[in-house]
Amino acid sequence: MNKRLVIIGLLILVTALVGKLLFVFGKNIKLDDFHKSAVIFVIKPSENLQEVKYIKSLCAVLDPEDEVKIIKSSSSSYLIYEGSAADSSNISKVFEEFSKDTEASSYGEGIKKALDHALTMKKEGYVPSVVVVGDLVNEGDISKQINWQTLPKNIEKVKQYIPELAMMFIYASPEKLDIVKTKLNPVLGETKLIIANKVGADKANRRFLKAIGR
Repeated sequence: MNKRLVIIGLLILVTALVGKLLFVFGKNIKLDDFHKSAVIFVIKPSENLQEVKYIKSLCAVLDPEDEVKIIKSSSSSYLIYEGSAADSSNISKVFEEFSKDTEASSYGEGIKKALDHALTMKKEGYVPSVVVVGDLVNEGDISKQINWQTLPKNIEKVKQYIPELAMMFIYASPEKLDIVKTKLNPVLGETKLIIANKVGADKANRRFLKAIGR
């Protein structure tokens, strides 16, 4: 009888020790939490197939659960697509239908709308980012162009609600991208601001994915 009690006591002790070790081990394991991303594109109407191909390639490396919004920045800016990043068929149809004209641009208005969408997507549990694709050349209504004096302040306000906000400007000239870097780097920082002209566009994806936590 005493022997049986000793064995039972030892088993209880061993079980308790193993359980404690498993608890401590599990507590110290850091799991990579998956956070859905919302990538909001601002595009200039263009027949440049290289830029369209780039946007589709970026969508292809995102997760199917990620949300994509595409804002057309022409004489005015408006949403032309929202849905899964994996819906390549509909994304292609959108570009075929809406991105082949050569209207004036409205980058400032487009970026403002993109930031508004970013705030909404943050509330929905997404990690938002904004990707501006195009030459950043001012055309048409000056009131709809980028105001480089107010844009950094607006982004700073948005970052109060989205501290992890990342932005990428791609396919503009080095001169335009230098302005982006000078004005927005103090607000976004090196890791959250990605710029690339047409030469470095293909290598920008890796930096962007890192910026959004992938």
